[in-house]
Amino acid sequence: MSTCSTVSRELDEPIAGTAATARTWLLLEQPGPWGAKALTSSHLDPALGRTLEAAAEGTGVRIALIRRPGRHADCGTSAARQVYAAHTAPGSAWLHSATVDDPRALLDLDFAALGRGDQHTFDAALAGRPHTGGPLALVCTNGKRDRCCALLGRPLAAELAASGVEGVWEVTHLGGHRFSPTLLVLPYGYAYGRAQAHAVKEVLSDVQEGRIVVEGCRGSSAWERPGQAAELAVRVAAHEYGADDLRVAATSMEATSGAAPHWQVTVAHVDGRLWSVEVTQGASLPPRPESCGTSVLGSPARMEVVAVHELRTAALTG
Repeated sequence: MSTCSTVSRELDEPIAGTAATARTWLLLEQPGPWGAKALTSSHLDPALGRTLEAAAEGTGVRIALIRRPGRHADCGTSAARQVYAAHTAPGSAWLHSATVDDPRALLDLDFAALGRGDQHTFDAALAGRPHTGGPLALVCTNGKRDRCCALLGRPLAAELAASGVEGVWEVTHLGGHRFSPTLLVLPYGYAYGRAQAHAVKEVLSDVQEGRIVVEGCRGSSAWERPGQAAELAVRVAAHEYGADDLRVAATSMEATSGAAPHWQVTVAHVDGRLWSVEVTQGASLPPRPESCGTSVLGSPARMEVVAVHELRTAALTG
């Protein structure tokens, strides 16, 4: 039986507008095995995991567990754990790091402030500091969520680490199993699907220079799915690849009276230019498995960019 990622690739399912949504990512190192819902099914205290999930709910913060690439024997936990927080909003993106001996220290964070992009709560609670290394490359490898993540993600993470790429971590869940191997790059929060090692190296090299690679990109986690698709479409149409150059300024859902959902998305450039992007939601056909964990066939929602229009602005017409 074909895996969900094989079927998705064979059907050439588009991946733009499929990234997880998170304005801020909070990553906690947790060695050893992970269950399907890793925050409550790993060596992390499940009561702590539930409390962290509740604290982050509705704040714009997404919590994930990370571990070094390699073998993951059931060997308990290490004393000191790495923790990262990254805010992904263009123009104010940042990545900070800390080490903790007790993960319960994360309960001292102000999650609402962290979701707004206030790094001071991270630094004060965990003795955090700005990350001084290169970008982080987070590869989803949680086979308990979907076997494609283990079959395809773990070899990718191992290959990147073996070739000397810094900042490579395995991560618990990025969504979109059928696009495995999936990757999240921080601090800017762009996700990639069907990733290969040579392409990941190019992505990381460009991020170091403040540029975004659009090939294979699922979108920025800073935006909801229509905004992700719209921003990527503007990057392609206008050849604008600066990480901080574009932002989703507004998204409005059009009345459809039973038709497919339709959005009007305004994308703004730091230089004052504006684009209006029409995005509609379609269904991926024919039906296919959305995950290897289910035998039910589905038609995953897909973001389809109908049109991209550059708008005249007062600065350009005055």
